[in-house]
Amino acid sequence: MFSDFAKAISQLGDSRFLRIMLLGIVLAAALLTGAYAALLWAIDAFTPGTINIPFVGPVGGLDTLLSWGSFLLMIVLSVFLMIPVASAFIGLFLEDVAQAVEDRHYPSLAAVTRAKLLDTLIDTVNFVGLLLALNIGALLLYPFVGPFSPLLFWGMNGYLLGREYFTLVATRRIGRDAAKAMRKIYSLRIWAAGILMAAPLSIPLINLAVPVLGVATFTHMFHRLNRKKS
Repeated sequence: MFSDFAKAISQLGDSRFLRIMLLGIVLAAALLTGAYAALLWAIDAFTPGTINIPFVGPVGGLDTLLSWGSFLLMIVLSVFLMIPVASAFIGLFLEDVAQAVEDRHYPSLAAVTRAKLLDTLIDTVNFVGLLLALNIGALLLYPFVGPFSPLLFWGMNGYLLGREYFTLVATRRIGRDAAKAMRKIYSLRIWAAGILMAAPLSIPLINLAVPVLGVATFTHMFHRLNRKKS
C-alpha cells in the first residue's frame, strides 16, 4: 500500500498529472467562489440594513456582520467541501490519470476502450452526491464526537474514496462486476489505502492533490493485487 502511494507521489511531476490537477483546482475554486457570491447576494437582498432592538433603537450593519460571518463559514466548509468538488471535476479525467500511470509503469498492457462520457458523468455525479451528503451530515456529528472527529472524517472518507476509486480503476481493465467482486475480497486493504488518501484531506491546499494521487495509488494497487490473484 505504501509503495503504491510512493509511486503515485513520484509521478506528481508528470505533465498530465499537473494539467488535470490544476484544471480540477481551478474549476473547483470557481464553483466555490460562485457559490459564495450567490450567498453574499442572498444576504444583501434579504437582510435589512438596520433592525430595531427594544430599548436600544435602530442598529445597522447587520448585513456586513452576516457577510463576514459567511466568509468565515465558507473557509471552514471549504476544508470539507473542496475535496468533493475537486473530485467531481477530476473524476471526469480519471481515465487520463490511470492511463498516465500505466504508460509509465505498465507499458506492456493492452490498450483499453475509454468509458462512454455519459457513463462517466453518471458515476461521477453519484459518487460526488454521496460524498457531499455524508460529509455534510458528518458536520452535524463532529461536535458530539469531540477529539474523535478526525477519526470519523478519515474513516468515512477513506472508505468512500477507496471504494469508488478502486472500482473505477479496476472496471477499466476487468469490467464492473469483476471489479466489485475484487473490491469485496480486498475490502480492508482498500479501506486502509483510502484512509491513507483521506489523511491529507483536512490540510488546505494539500488536499487538492488527493483525487489525482488517489486514482494513481489505486491504479498501482489494482495491478499489484490482480497479479497476485492470477
